This record gives sequence, C-alpha cells and structure tokens, in this order.
Amino acid sequence: MRKRIGFFICHCGINIAGTVDVKKVSEGLSKYPGVVHSEDYIYMCSDPGQSRMVEAIKEKKLDKVVIACCSPTLHETTFRNAAKVAGINSFQCEIANVREQCSWVHKDMKKATAKAIKISKAAIERARLNESLEPISVPVTRRALVIGGGISGIQSALDLANSGYEVILVERSPSIGGHMIQLSETFPTLDCSQCIMTPKMVEVSKHPKIKLLTYSEIQEVAGYIGNFKVKILKKPTYVDPDKCTLCDECTKVCPVAVPNEFELGLTRRRAIYIPFPQAIPATYTLDINNCPGLFPIACGKCADVCEPGAIDFDMKPEILEEEVGSIIVSTGYDLYGKEEMAEYGYGKYEDVLDGLQFERLLSASGPTMGKILRPSDHKEPKEVVFIQCVGSRDPELHCAYCSKICCMYTAKHAMLYKHHVHDGQPYVFYIDIRSGGKDYEEFVQRAIEEDGVIYLRGKVSKIFQEGDKIKVWGVDTLSGKVIEIDADMVVLAMAMRPSEGASELAKKLKIALDKDGFLAEAHPKLRPVESLTSGMFLAGAAQAPKDIPEAVAQASGAAVKAVNILSQDRLYHSPTIATVNLTLCTGCGMCVDVCAYEAIKLEEGKAVVNEVLCEGCGTCSATCLRAAIKVKNITPLQVHEMIKVALGG
Repeated sequence: MRKRIGFFICHCGINIAGTVDVKKVSEGLSKYPGVVHSEDYIYMCSDPGQSRMVEAIKEKKLDKVVIACCSPTLHETTFRNAAKVAGINSFQCEIANVREQCSWVHKDMKKATAKAIKISKAAIERARLNESLEPISVPVTRRALVIGGGISGIQSALDLANSGYEVILVERSPSIGGHMIQLSETFPTLDCSQCIMTPKMVEVSKHPKIKLLTYSEIQEVAGYIGNFKVKILKKPTYVDPDKCTLCDECTKVCPVAVPNEFELGLTRRRAIYIPFPQAIPATYTLDINNCPGLFPIACGKCADVCEPGAIDFDMKPEILEEEVGSIIVSTGYDLYGKEEMAEYGYGKYEDVLDGLQFERLLSASGPTMGKILRPSDHKEPKEVVFIQCVGSRDPELHCAYCSKICCMYTAKHAMLYKHHVHDGQPYVFYIDIRSGGKDYEEFVQRAIEEDGVIYLRGKVSKIFQEGDKIKVWGVDTLSGKVIEIDADMVVLAMAMRPSEGASELAKKLKIALDKDGFLAEAHPKLRPVESLTSGMFLAGAAQAPKDIPEAVAQASGAAVKAVNILSQDRLYHSPTIATVNLTLCTGCGMCVDVCAYEAIKLEEGKAVVNEVLCEGCGTCSATCLRAAIKVKNITPLQVHEMIKVALGG
C-alpha cells in the first residue's frame, strides 16, 4: 500500500526563515516520492499551525506526517498529539530538525536550504518505514523519596505529604536543616533563619506521612519511573532517641574534642554530640570515627553517666529497602575548599574567614553568642574587608560560573556587621554587583547609603599578616587608585559547589552532571526541575547556585512534578524501545554491557529487554555483531535509507 505523506515546514519567525529558504524547501519536497501534501507556515507549533496540519491530514487522507521545525525535544509531543487528534497513530509523525541542526549553525542561505532539504528527506524516509506503536503502561507506587534535608528537601517533602502522599526523607547528617539553619538572618528582610526553619523541621518530624531517615545514605537505586527500588544505609548513632533526655551529661565526660562541623571549626565538639540545639531528631550521636573505640570499648564514660540508658553500643548499620514512584534530589551545596584559596590566606591566617563562618559569628546561638570577635584574640574588629567572587568567575584557576548569592549575602554581612559594631568600617571588594531579585537592589543600596558600607570595584591582589593586622592590597578600578587596608578581619565570599558525594549519588541515580558538576536538568527553560532520568526531579542548589526563595520555589515545583506521577493509576512509556530477534541472538552479553540504563539482561542464554527501562538510545543495536537487536522506528534499514538520501543517493 502506497504511503500518503504530508510535509510541513515552519518559518519559526526568522529563526529558520532567516537562513533557510522555507518556500523553496516546501516546493522541493512537494515533488518527493510519497509526499502528497507540502506547505509552510510562519509558526507551525501555534494553534492555527496545528489546525492546518490536522485539516490537511483529514482532507488529504494522510497516514504519515513530517514537520520540519525546531528540536524534537521541544515540539515532538506537540505535533504527535495533533496527529493523534487528526486520527493517525502518533508515532507516524516525525520531526526534521532544521533549526538547531541547520539554520542556527549556518549563514549561507543557499547551503542551509540545501541541507534543510536533505534533513527533511531523511526524516521522510524514516517516517516511510515507521510502525504504528502504542505506549507501554505500568502501575505506580504512590510514595516518594526526597534525598537531602535542607530547605529545598524539607519543602518538597512537606508539599508532597500535604498532598496526601507518603514521603521518605533521607538526610546523611544526624539532623535535617542543611546550611539554612546555620545562617543568622536572611536577605532582604533580615528575618531570623532559625525562626523560619525550625517550625518546618518540627513539622517534618511530626508529619504522619513523612518517614524521616537521618544519618542515612542511598546505597542503590534500581527500577524505573513509578516503580523505583531503593536501598538505604541507616548508620548507627549508638544512642536511642526514645530514651535520650538531652541531659548533656555524656558530653561532659567525653575526653575527645574535635572541630565542630556546624560551627565551621570555630569551636570544638565531643565525640558524642548533638549538632545544634534545635536539631531534628533531638538526640545525640556517637561519632565512631573519633570515639576512642567500641570494638572493644576503649572508654565507655558516656554510657556510665547516662541514667536513662540511652547509649547502646550494640547498634548495627541497617539496610532498608523501600519502593517509591518518584525521587526528588535536593543534596544542596558546599563552599569551595579553603585549601584552593591559599592566595587569600584562608587556612593560613586565623582571622580570614568564609561567609558561613561569619554567619556563625553573627548568630545569637553561635560560638560568640552573636558578638563579632576575632578568632585570633577575641577582640572586636574595627575594620573588616569583604571580598566577593572568591573562587567564582575565574575559569583559569577556579570556578568559571557565578555563584549567584554572594553579592547579596556580602551586602547582608556588611550591614549586620555595622549593626553589631557601630563604630566599625566594612569594605567590599567586588567585580560587579549582581542583585537580581525582588527588593534585592534596594537592599544593596541600603547597605551603601544607610550603613556606610564602602564598595571598592576591583580585585584584591595580596593578603598578608603584619603584626595583629591583615594587610589587604587591591585597586579601585573606578578611581584608578591603589588601595591598602589594615584590616582586623577578612571575610571571603566563597564559590558554591556541589555538595560532597553528589557526583557519586548521581551515578547511583543515573542522573547526568553539567560541566560544573551540578545535577543537569532536562531542559533549562521548559524542564528546569526534571532530570533526564524519568521520574527523578531536582530541587535547590543541587542543580545550580540558588538563594532561599529560588530553592523553595524549585522544591515546590519538583513536588508538583512528582505528584503528577503519583496521582496517576498507570504511567505510559514510549514504545520506541529495543527488541531482540531471539533466533539471531547468541547470548554474548555485549548489549548488556553497553546499556546505560541497565535495561537488558540475559535469561536462558538470550538477551531480554525491560521495556520500561529502555530509552531507545540504540547503543545495543550498534554494538550487536549479529544484528539481533534493533530499536523500533529507528531500525538499521531506516538509518540506511536516511543516510542514503542525505548523501544524495
């Protein structure tokens, strides 16, 4: 039976028509074998454009359509849905990418037009051999997993739980709260971060739909969208939270003192400790890495003084197995390593701090109870230099990207410093000020005009200790003057980077990373909270540097995407998957080894494809020496015909 193919090409304003002679392509394809209808339209993806396509399919009795337009990642679903409305199988619709792969990469209209014709012909040859397919459906496990207990993870978990779905919230630290709970105040309103965060943490701990697993890590993730199987390692705290009364007697007798992670090393903690007063869960943790020893017990003083008998040296690690339908990853950020910034004296001079350390000095619950004191001598600093873009926007030596929040939190730091030390003088060295957010620009202006913060446009060239002062040398590029400041303290606005262990977790989840090591979204504009792995979503600074409002907004967006999955009875998966010719398969296992989605396994000496896991990438087909495995609607024959016509054969 002869195929009746319709061809449609979009001008896309001038995105395509500016480089490609659209009408010439349409006219040329109208004479191509099998094409019975060819037309162009300024915006094919618009409602009138789709209506023209639907009408043509019905009037001309088309059974296949090819649309020459932009990337199929943008509009393939749009046009396939329109084809379905017109009465033909949606998988009889193909996209010829003549924008990203043609018009956008050429300047010569004659060459671009010729290439567009070849791309379109190749798409027609693929469509000619397409099968009519139906989506694969699977049931849904109506539970969600949220990885990371910072503000974005907490927000996602609460949104999901308040929508009526069970949530497992996994946090690797002994308490939820993330970096936000370490902050003193938040910009631009200067409200207390603990006052915002603590109620949310308590709500998480008491919510009947949320299962909170702290001091736990993801070990393994298998399965697919709607049906993930997760193994979680729950590490022993050696303290029973139900018995612990928070009397603090154990810390008084512990002989070990190590740097306090929550206070960024500004104080020390014991080997048995509670991370901070508002910690959730409200219990102590025995740090086995710093304890004198449990196997055999080398100290045991904490157990001796624990009247409730909460300390249990016999606790063991547990592997918990959970089934969930969707996963939200909100693993947060860490600051760029201080060992990387030797040129600014960080790690060498005691009074050179990073932004989070300065937050702890500002905090009423911090190591100095809210007083700004130099770590070296506990005196009040009268001149403080704040340096922005430390490790950021430096592609030659450090991180190429902007860390986004540094301009704002530096303005906040300088302002709060003046509120604490009225006769002090803050200086800010900056490249430029990026204050893109509601009331952010006004906040920066307030710091300059009302609080007397001196902004110096330029980079610092050298920092060194001289007596009890820290010499800061730099240049003000606006005035052209060399600047020398005898500072009592220097605060570095360090770059944000992905949290430690995020890359290993990404491998377990099969989520891609971007060039900077953050989790990669599926599309920066249209799918900013989705990963390329179906059913897994991104929230907060795990995806890129973000401030609190943006992290919370993305967390809620990710929760909505997860609810969209969990609320369905069944999920549908693309049927363009690999199939195995069992007669030709020899069971060599090469396809199993190369499958990035672990969708193929050997059963009784033959390759078997898990239809839901398969993403139709075709790697297995390209690898198979016996041509025993192929992907539906992109078979070797189709590829051959596409190459043939593209080469002019």
